[in-house]
Amino acid sequence: MKYLLAALTLASVASFGVPAWAHVVQATTSVSLADVDVNDKPELEKVLKSAVNDVIREAIAFKPTLVALTDAQVIGGRLYVRVLIADEAGERTLQELTEGDDTATVSRVRI
Repeated sequence: MKYLLAALTLASVASFGVPAWAHVVQATTSVSLADVDVNDKPELEKVLKSAVNDVIREAIAFKPTLVALTDAQVIGGRLYVRVLIADEAGERTLQELTEGDDTATVSRVRI
């Protein structure tokens, strides 16, 4: 009887809870470096922006408020980049997660 009461209490609390819909996506994309001069920063930035915009347009179904480059590696003749994309609620969630971590650094870079 004690377990039944606990289960009913838990079920009633869970049924009245409102889920928070936060979107956070980490995606990896790549660009060919064959046609890009890596020493030409504006050209490289343009190619990188285009690749990130393609990910936003084709891979996610929400309006992002945060786009962060989390990793970049050159393998062979391609530049592989990993981006973290979040909506407003996801951005707040990420901020809350990093507030308690003294080693976490959050920096904004406009792409």
